[in-house]
Amino acid sequence: MRDQPSQFRKRRALLLVAVAELLAMSLWFSATAAAPELATEWGMTTTETAWLTIAVQFGFVVGAFVSSVLTLSDALPPRYLFAGSALAGAAFTAVIAAVVDSPTPAIALRFLTGIVLAGVYPPGMKILAGWFEEARGYAIGVLVGALTVGSALPHLIRAVGGVGQPRVVLYGAAALATVGGLLALLIEPGPHQAPAAPFDPSAIGRILRDRGTMLANGGYFGHMWELYAVWTWIPAYLLASLAANGGGGDPSSTASLLAFGTIAVGGGGAVVAGSAADRLGRVNITSASMVVSGLSCLAAGVVFGSSLAVLVPFLLVWGFAVVADSAQFSAAVAELSEESYVGTALTLQTAIGFLLTTISIQLIPLVADVVGWRWAFVPLATGPLVGTISMLRLRLRPEANELAGGRR
Repeated sequence: MRDQPSQFRKRRALLLVAVAELLAMSLWFSATAAAPELATEWGMTTTETAWLTIAVQFGFVVGAFVSSVLTLSDALPPRYLFAGSALAGAAFTAVIAAVVDSPTPAIALRFLTGIVLAGVYPPGMKILAGWFEEARGYAIGVLVGALTVGSALPHLIRAVGGVGQPRVVLYGAAALATVGGLLALLIEPGPHQAPAAPFDPSAIGRILRDRGTMLANGGYFGHMWELYAVWTWIPAYLLASLAANGGGGDPSSTASLLAFGTIAVGGGGAVVAGSAADRLGRVNITSASMVVSGLSCLAAGVVFGSSLAVLVPFLLVWGFAVVADSAQFSAAVAELSEESYVGTALTLQTAIGFLLTTISIQLIPLVADVVGWRWAFVPLATGPLVGTISMLRLRLRPEANELAGGRR
């Protein structure tokens, strides 16, 4: 009976963090979802349109690196960092909707949005690491699932009423993020949360020299090479595929709805993989996920132009697998890194991972210009390949016994 309040508080913390993360991360692809209308309205080139997403990635990298160097995720109470960051991102997005009428200030505001989002995701992981020692993979899987569904929300807003109305998408995401930021203030620190650590720039060096942590990071980097490039360009791929198929209906709404489904189904993938990794091992689950998603990068060319009866099941499998492993790399770093600087280790991991996404996101339209959208995702398969090799090497090291209570 004495455990019941503790279990209740753990479930409450998980629910609050997950919902706050889901709502706050709707900011990430808000301008991406509205990009077709904004491109027409502002006369943007393809490159400028891509920068509405790339600027967020770069901003996140800058914010995460600064946070890592200053050890902000460990020096500040994570719920306050989370809440303030979400509210700032909502304000930047609302400003784009309210007053911006050209690409340059929009890209600048998207860059600032990325900076503050570095104060949302890593602190959320640290909060859950403080509540969950057992079932940590499941808990962080729920968080990544919430992030995934939240990232997909702007596409849903556009599909159900935002086609032709970009400000509906932008204001909608800003409103959701505001609620998420306020919810974060209700989150209590967990019993396993390390106390605030002193400012220590040398912590970065210790993290980079830790072989086990860096092999887990290698898996994450390969995963990230694929993930955000797929999430960014899947609407363009779908529009081209629908055009090749010659189907009727409204292709813009259909593509947005399919893009939402492709991204959102990954939320379930992250939760299922999180629970499985706690029981079957982090290396096993991450490797299996990367094999499926890497093969999907190649198979996208095979199903291109197919009917929805073929395309939809393929997208659901790809969307499920492409993010299923994400939380497990973070859980592995939380288990392998120095306890007092888990927040810094997680922030550094995400900073480098998102830096890689800025390259792969720019690469895909260049490939599409040469070979078309059918085979545009093929170069992304190298990421899961490298990531799988890195995780299999981690399995051979003694520190891998720290993963999931010894379940590698």
